Amino acid sequence: MSSDPRFSAFLKERIGLDVASVGEAIIERAVRQRCQSSQAPSAEAYWQHLQNSHDEQQALIEAVIVPETWFFRYPESFATLARLAQERLAEIKQMRALRILSLPCSTGEEPYSIAMALLDAGVAPHQFKVQGMDVSPLSVERARRGVYGKNSFRGADLEFRDRHFTEEEGGYRIADRVREQVRLQVGNLLDPTLLANEPTYDFVFCRNLLIYFDQPTQKQVFDVLKALTHVDGVLFIGPAEGSLLGRHGMRSIGVPQSFAFSRHVEQAPPAPVFVPMPAPTPQRSAAPIPIKPRPFSTVSPPVPPVKAPHTDAGDLLGQIATLANEGKSAEARAACERYLSSHPPAAQVFYWLGLLSDVAGSALEAQGYYRKALYLEPQHPQALMHLAALLESQGDSAGARRLQARAARSERADSESKR
Repeated sequence: MSSDPRFSAFLKERIGLDVASVGEAIIERAVRQRCQSSQAPSAEAYWQHLQNSHDEQQALIEAVIVPETWFFRYPESFATLARLAQERLAEIKQMRALRILSLPCSTGEEPYSIAMALLDAGVAPHQFKVQGMDVSPLSVERARRGVYGKNSFRGADLEFRDRHFTEEEGGYRIADRVREQVRLQVGNLLDPTLLANEPTYDFVFCRNLLIYFDQPTQKQVFDVLKALTHVDGVLFIGPAEGSLLGRHGMRSIGVPQSFAFSRHVEQAPPAPVFVPMPAPTPQRSAAPIPIKPRPFSTVSPPVPPVKAPHTDAGDLLGQIATLANEGKSAEARAACERYLSSHPPAAQVFYWLGLLSDVAGSALEAQGYYRKALYLEPQHPQALMHLAALLESQGDSAGARRLQARAARSERADSESKR
């Protein structure tokens, strides 16, 4: 079924999905699951069923989209939002409520985190409203239910759960005072009429979406996002997407780990909407972080095999590393595809696919795989450094430096944790 391009074309048309961003194996697995569920005897029979059933079309989309989210993911983004929101309210003299958009909102963790962060910062309920939107009706329905299991609560600081949730059988139910701040709806960012009659938003969260699109679709989506964001607004994106925005006239606001961008205006002072921020830790300009040699070059040391548990998944990861380090690129890539066809997506597998594509000279494909690895594991050290090297070779020095700085912070944090 993976060789049938119709399914990939369908997903590209409906949700803009670039098959290279997730790999053919994931689409093949989704089609196989839906084929079995619908009791279709063949791929052709399932294709005909797909064409005649809106519900099945949505079911296939749901099978491909695997929401990976939790409350207060990338916490500095929400702390930054709270500071900027208070300054923005002062700037507009509190004459209207702030408008905030979260898309894709998945199962609701992000828009509810936005509401909780602002309420905890002392922003009054009448001073802001959050709009959550997702292409998946199933995800939106789960968000409306507002009941979450333990997987939605990660990290050491869970005090917000005591403030804003009530424990009940089956999980934790979010408080009505938070739910009332969020409006949820189904919507597709590729729909040209999306929010056409709505005013622009002061803050837009669109994280870990652009990495799933090819370049033309990324440009199309960015144009929509830019139109939805107020001229003095801020766009929050995923950690692997900064270089994409930099190429389209956006600049980082300078707050580490916030992944927040504003419009870039040449020779203009900082917009007064933004609250003054502490300067980030100075980087040593005299001794920049060296960019490592390109993968598998004559001076690049082999990457050590991943130490993994003795499981089928762990054994396969070790096999991938061994094959890649022996220069058996085709066999290593086939092992990656086998892994993705039978196991959940893993950052290390997408890193290896990026490395193998890099070696083959497919820079654009490699870039997509590295970004996918960083979506799953934002501080993956090898993916950070190899993507930095790739961006540097393409002339994106600013993007390379950002990734190098992230890698350095990750290394420092890892060293401190081992003391």
